[in-house]
Amino acid sequence: MTPADLSLTVLHAVRRAVGEGALRADIRVPERVGIERPRPGGSGDWATNAALQLAREAGMAPLGVAQVLRPRIAEAEGIEHVEITGPGFLNITLADRSRHALVRDVLDKKERYGHGDALRGRAYRLVHPGDVRATVLAEAVRALLRAQGAHVHDERQDHPRHDARPRHDERHDERHDDHPHATRPETVTLRPLPAAHDVAALGPDAARWALLRPAAHDRALAPEGLLVQSEANPLFTVRYAHSRARALLRNAAQLGITPAYEEDVAAPRLLAALGDHPAVLEAAARHRAPDRVARHLEATADAFLGFQHTVLPLGDEKPSAAHRSRLALAEAAGTVLAGGLALLGISAPDYL
Repeated sequence: MTPADLSLTVLHAVRRAVGEGALRADIRVPERVGIERPRPGGSGDWATNAALQLAREAGMAPLGVAQVLRPRIAEAEGIEHVEITGPGFLNITLADRSRHALVRDVLDKKERYGHGDALRGRAYRLVHPGDVRATVLAEAVRALLRAQGAHVHDERQDHPRHDARPRHDERHDERHDDHPHATRPETVTLRPLPAAHDVAALGPDAARWALLRPAAHDRALAPEGLLVQSEANPLFTVRYAHSRARALLRNAAQLGITPAYEEDVAAPRLLAALGDHPAVLEAAARHRAPDRVARHLEATADAFLGFQHTVLPLGDEKPSAAHRSRLALAEAAGTVLAGGLALLGISAPDYL
């Protein structure tokens, strides 16, 4: 169950409470509620401050709203337990079958996992100065916005782009001409701090990482270290993690093991990273911040590399349902890494 799914579950609980008279009939139900990981000291897989958000309009204390919503959320499919903490936070624990659904969702949607329609009906026109960093940033932002259902007009520059060499074709994309709500685009100005170094010699992948990994208001990464093949280079780590996931699938095929998530796997960090992916992509699109995707890919790669050694049988150990489940989780991790890199315009090689 993704954060978007949970947001809909909470909103459904709110509407039920209104319909059943537990909350005021004239309360304005928001379009979405925030879903985040529990704060330090919290419990469960996810938390929401929906009760605090609704308290004023409901004419109730946040704790009272939380007590109204808790049983209605707990009844939803895929929810194991809901606990109220602090002044009215709702901490949600998912049932094991929801983790099965998470892995299955990643494997079914492949690299489009995390794409959604959060910005459907929104249209944007990106404006930027045309220097190489701004051009690359605009490409990544365009990809993120479109992945969330938005229409994005071709970028126009304040000034000629000079020597910018974008990786992707920026010609007008006719597939988006008939978007029904694209008549009044919102103009978004992208003006990142220009790169102080010439990154062209790094090659397209490392150059894009150097320009996109820092936030737009921070300096682009210096070239030193971006071509080093070691864990000191986060880009190498992310791409290496993807190649390891693919290698595990090849090795498993030789052993006759196929991926199938049949039982819960004790890999909380990796499962959390995969579950966070849709919310990260949506936030990155809303805030025009590809650096959020890059940081999330680093966290996902780190979680996977700490887990990978448990995937295949060791020695005379016979393949089991546990190995098939771990292999499915490894495949899901590789899929998320490849999909995130693709949105940044960076390749994800199977061999590295």
